[in-house]
Amino acid sequence: MADSTRSPLDRARSYWIYTHTMADKEEKWADNAPGKFYVDEQCIDCDLCRETAPDFFTRNDGEAYSYVHNQPKTQEDIDLCMEALEGCPVEAIGDDGDE
Repeated sequence: MADSTRSPLDRARSYWIYTHTMADKEEKWADNAPGKFYVDEQCIDCDLCRETAPDFFTRNDGEAYSYVHNQPKTQEDIDLCMEALEGCPVEAIGDDGDE
């Protein structure tokens, strides 16, 4: 029963990740900087990622969507991008891009 030693929040987070699909690497915007994080075509231009991690996410004004313009380098930066990923209401942010 190793799972019982984890906090309820950790178990809920694991279940959410297990049951939700993430962004599709095959549908990522061409504007994304090469690397681990990307935004795909599900983006609804809600601005959450740009507010959460403005050093890494920006807006394509012409077509109204966000994309990764700068890849994180430090753990603190990665944590900000993960916060944006976890908060994305349409799961348009992926973290399985090329590293």
